[in-house]
Amino acid sequence: MKRLEKFLEWGGVKKDVTLLAISAAALVISFFHLLPLPFDAAWVAIILCGIPIILEAIVGLITAFDIKADVLVSIALIASVIIGEDFAAGEVAFIMQLGALLEDLTVAKARAGMEKLVHMSPRTARVLVGTAENIIPAEQVAVGDLLRVLPGETIPVDGVIRSGQTSINQAVMTGESLPVDKGVGDEVSSGTVNQFGSFDMEATKVGEDSSIQRMIRLVQSADAGKAKIVGLADRWATWIVVIALSAAALTWLITGKIIRAVTILVVFCPCALVLATPTAIMAAIGNATKRGILVREGDALERLASVSKITFDKTGTLTYGTPQVVAVQSFLPDLSSDALYSYAACAELRSEHPLGKAIVRCYHSSSKEEIQPPERFQMLPGRGVLAVISGKEVIAGNAELLEERNIPLDQRSNEIANQYLNDGCTAIYLAIDGRPAGLLALSDTLRPEAANMVAQIKRSGVSPVLLTGDHDNAARHIANQLCIDEVCANCLPGDKLDYIETMQKEGRQVCMIGDGINDAPTLKKAFVGIAMGGIGSDIAVDAADITLVNDDIKEIPHLLALAKRMMFTIKCNLIFSMALNLVSIILAMTGALNPIIGALVHNAGSVFVIVNSAFLLQWREK
Repeated sequence: MKRLEKFLEWGGVKKDVTLLAISAAALVISFFHLLPLPFDAAWVAIILCGIPIILEAIVGLITAFDIKADVLVSIALIASVIIGEDFAAGEVAFIMQLGALLEDLTVAKARAGMEKLVHMSPRTARVLVGTAENIIPAEQVAVGDLLRVLPGETIPVDGVIRSGQTSINQAVMTGESLPVDKGVGDEVSSGTVNQFGSFDMEATKVGEDSSIQRMIRLVQSADAGKAKIVGLADRWATWIVVIALSAAALTWLITGKIIRAVTILVVFCPCALVLATPTAIMAAIGNATKRGILVREGDALERLASVSKITFDKTGTLTYGTPQVVAVQSFLPDLSSDALYSYAACAELRSEHPLGKAIVRCYHSSSKEEIQPPERFQMLPGRGVLAVISGKEVIAGNAELLEERNIPLDQRSNEIANQYLNDGCTAIYLAIDGRPAGLLALSDTLRPEAANMVAQIKRSGVSPVLLTGDHDNAARHIANQLCIDEVCANCLPGDKLDYIETMQKEGRQVCMIGDGINDAPTLKKAFVGIAMGGIGSDIAVDAADITLVNDDIKEIPHLLALAKRMMFTIKCNLIFSMALNLVSIILAMTGALNPIIGALVHNAGSVFVIVNSAFLLQWREK
């Protein structure tokens, strides 16, 4: 409750609730005359809840001539006090502050994602001067400098590899689940991680021009244009004030009875109108929370109800984000697939490469056989591994490794490999004693609930889009399995952001669902951002409006339906509250209502709004 915090300089939701509870008790004492006090107990509510409203209305009028609902409430409060209707004044002030508290509870708190992203920026760089290495601050690296990057280090600037081979984890930039092999002439980006194998690189983009710094700027500016929904009562406040004052003045002039004019001001107070939106939002948030969905932004569900497209990141969102062995194919008639798998697991047992670790992990889960350690082992950075197993030389790696070792694949083997490559898989080839022996196909695995989730979204009239940093084959393969028609592959963070901006310029509101650091700018820029809370990065979660705490994507259709139902409830609340106000004004003009009864009537409308919104707590689509 910002008004009370400003007035008493005493913040915190617990204290706000305490002060409202004191005000409510004072109103009960006043209405039933429970204590023999020397003053009307309603003055406690007037002071605690009413004075902050009046002060904020005055400040708004003086500093910016900002007419909000506070202005009408202040006029009604002062008029009620002047004619001695203290209970009516306290009651109106209490209801308004209750609505303000509910609104504040739906507002997101400060987020720390930007700080985490800044901390990811490399601090130092190894600059080669002749044969010597000088460690300097990363911001001092100049274009053309020759840098050395050791295994496990974060690449400090953008550049081109001049010597050495390695594999780079590019998840921070592209979201790809699999590392990318790099060699001489290949470009590398700042913020990505060198998995193993040192290399020398020439700096091409440094300082503010580097990839990681550009991403930071994207996140900082991404939500600058995201519209915040203004409270309906404040949006219409000018008209409400003018109509209320005009109706009160005319009634006073025609009837000569000021009490009728004050009653009009009291019943015209937009209490139910103020409560209509925040109560429904709070109930819908409660419903979502029960299903493991954390709504971080108060107006996120309002925005979600109007989206026409949902864009999905692939890795970690529609898939699990961890490579799995999906096929083992032997090229030799005398070598079974099981034996080939065993050779591959033995060869990769000591490998630090993520694909090698995936092979060992998958073998453990599918076979009870123990993996025998190789007699000899050698890492071949950027290519694969070499091992001696039971006296046989086994190499496992990419196609370039076989080519360098003069181990050609025949046409049939190439056709088999291309089938898996076209499906977006990564192939690890095996050769035994100089003969091509077979391959293992690894791929990210689709979440089993993803297909049904996408189908339900399409039935609701929202179009799914696959927006991923993975290469085209992998993206198309997943999209075909899920019946997603629109696919954008090979997307860097800036490309995803451009897509969102293009849709916004065309008047289409887009929801983005992702999990990686590279998704953070898009999650902030999108009309609604939804992050995977379990496997997602902290930065992605902090950038999003909504978080799936348990990565349960099957709840997304319910979330969409809940948002639309919430908006229907809000519209019902608004129509009822405005109709009740109109009837109450007519009755007040005729003298059928006095200020106290008028306050009770329009508070009954507030109760209806709260009860109607409460039904959202248990709502689910049939």
